[in-house]
Amino acid sequence: MRVHRSGIIKALSIVLVGLYHERASGQCSGIVSNPSEASLCTSNAIPDAKVAAIDTQHRYSLAELIDVGERNNPQTRATWERAKQQAKLLGIERSEYFPVLAATVLFGDQRVAEPFPKPLSPVGYSVVDLPLVQPEIELQYLLFDFGGRKARVDAAKAEALAVGAQFIKTNQDIAFAISNDYYALVTAQERLQAATDTLKTAQTTQDAAEARLANGRATLPDVLNARAQTAQAVFDLEQADGDEKIARVTLTEVIGVEPTPEISIDGERNAPLPRALTLPIDQLISRAFADRPDLMAQMLEIRKTDDDIRNAESAYWPKITLSANVAQTAVWPREVTPPAQLGNINKPTWAAAVNVEWTIFDGGARRNRKELAESGKRQALDELRDKRDQAQREVWSSYIAFRTALRQQEAAVALLSAAETSYSASLDAYNYGVKNLVDVVTAETQLALARLSSVSARARVFTEAVRLESVTGNLLRNLPSATTTQGK
Repeated sequence: MRVHRSGIIKALSIVLVGLYHERASGQCSGIVSNPSEASLCTSNAIPDAKVAAIDTQHRYSLAELIDVGERNNPQTRATWERAKQQAKLLGIERSEYFPVLAATVLFGDQRVAEPFPKPLSPVGYSVVDLPLVQPEIELQYLLFDFGGRKARVDAAKAEALAVGAQFIKTNQDIAFAISNDYYALVTAQERLQAATDTLKTAQTTQDAAEARLANGRATLPDVLNARAQTAQAVFDLEQADGDEKIARVTLTEVIGVEPTPEISIDGERNAPLPRALTLPIDQLISRAFADRPDLMAQMLEIRKTDDDIRNAESAYWPKITLSANVAQTAVWPREVTPPAQLGNINKPTWAAAVNVEWTIFDGGARRNRKELAESGKRQALDELRDKRDQAQREVWSSYIAFRTALRQQEAAVALLSAAETSYSASLDAYNYGVKNLVDVVTAETQLALARLSSVSARARVFTEAVRLESVTGNLLRNLPSATTTQGK
């Protein structure tokens, strides 16, 4: 079962790389946006039995990777099954509103011996063999229990919704992890390109030093220094190449397929960057309080504790049940001693009763159950307060980190431009004999660091934009993005 969704990219790709025109699918994880929908969908659907394989010839977009991850990551599949199990437990509790009907058939043969007056029986007793066939239907029905049954159903429903919220949270966490690893791979690829450019720069410097040495205008130590810089650039290039391959393996693992470096993505070096926030901090915090599924799950846990208290209180009152049965009894006596004529029986029989059960004393069990439920509610309230504080801290941290990343990106652009100009000027001055090789190598090193800073700064902007959507509960939702991109 695969269903399409339109909201996932509006929450992610508008913020990130302009993929908002794409659609992705991921079974229940692709269409649910609230705990009720999650509980209903996971109850009726089953995750794909087959784990997807990566097409090595295809360049995957972020949306496609998230879709694959939602359907294949073991964590999402396990949470899906937990949500299904809780939905079935709700169905079990709801079954208490219906009577229990049981059909039985009794086949028996019994010899009965009883004392009997001698005037009527010469031996002073009677013996009768009684073969019996009795099909029967039995009914048991809870008529009234002062709200205990309803409280148990409501508690199971709250728990099912809480697990549904956790299902959404797990999918959001996986989407965030995939986005993180996706941009980690993009960053690794850009670092690889930066290392390649740095090697070219080092070779240019070495060529200049070799040429000046050939013309008698440079010393051998200058050339050796330039060669050392080239060797270091080769070393850095190999390191960057290895890191890029490891990033591919990490990405395949998080999407739930067999880890391998044989995966390609459609990341673009010049993808538009997030450039500004669309909401002030107070609205971001309000969004987090309203939309984060972990907070929803905790509030549902509080609701469940209220239902547990109601269920515990109902135990102080009686339960009224209806019991009934109807049967067709067939008996034909044989081997009668002393000989006598007894008639065969083949008649319907029935019985009905209303039972009132009221526990008078149970050694304090009811009181302890109630106090246990009340303690559980206080615990759930404290946990909610802790999670709200955590959510607010995470929103503030992401808000500050995103704004810092934007300023760092602006500084990195200026740094790279200055470093490129400095290196070009230093190389020209060296060729004209105005500067020595140490100045060129220093400018070359600064240029290499500036390239890496530029790559890191771009990656951090993307990552912090995704993190901001994650901590406000906006991943995989249709709500407006918290940031805008360049050109938007």
